[in-house]
Amino acid sequence: MTEDNGGIVREILTWADYGVGVRELARQIADDGFQPDIILGIARGGLIPTGSLGYALSIKNCYIMNVEYYTDVDERLDVPVILPPYLELVDLQGSDILVVDDVADTGHTLAKVYEFVAHSVRTTRAAVLYEKSASVIKADFVWRRTDRWINFPWSSERPIVAPLSGSEA
Repeated sequence: MTEDNGGIVREILTWADYGVGVRELARQIADDGFQPDIILGIARGGLIPTGSLGYALSIKNCYIMNVEYYTDVDERLDVPVILPPYLELVDLQGSDILVVDDVADTGHTLAKVYEFVAHSVRTTRAAVLYEKSASVIKADFVWRRTDRWINFPWSSERPIVAPLSGSEA
């Protein structure tokens, strides 16, 4: 679904469409035969897809990395920054991992995670709900491709509580 919001055409993901999309993404992974030991979600956008894929693929080992890049609609830092608490790389040693995020926009967040885990894991593959054509990393598993700004159901509403001073929502 799309919406014109003040001259900006956006992709609107509803909860119902998310349910369909994440199941289709899980089916792609299963049909490929890839059986990751660990799902590594990128917080915050990848939190919900990580849990959903964990259930759909019967994988209980779900880890999270907090990577900050976007600060607002189409506003981002110069480079992605990995935030604490930091992942213990020994936990990933020799594993086949599936990195999960909501969108591969520029791909720089995925690239940062790939670089971080490169010397610890056996295999790194990525799954995203959306991938944009400009992404420097092409995910292995993609539900949809778009170049529009995407409104996700978990982040399209304003926060109930104001962000702490010095941090973004």
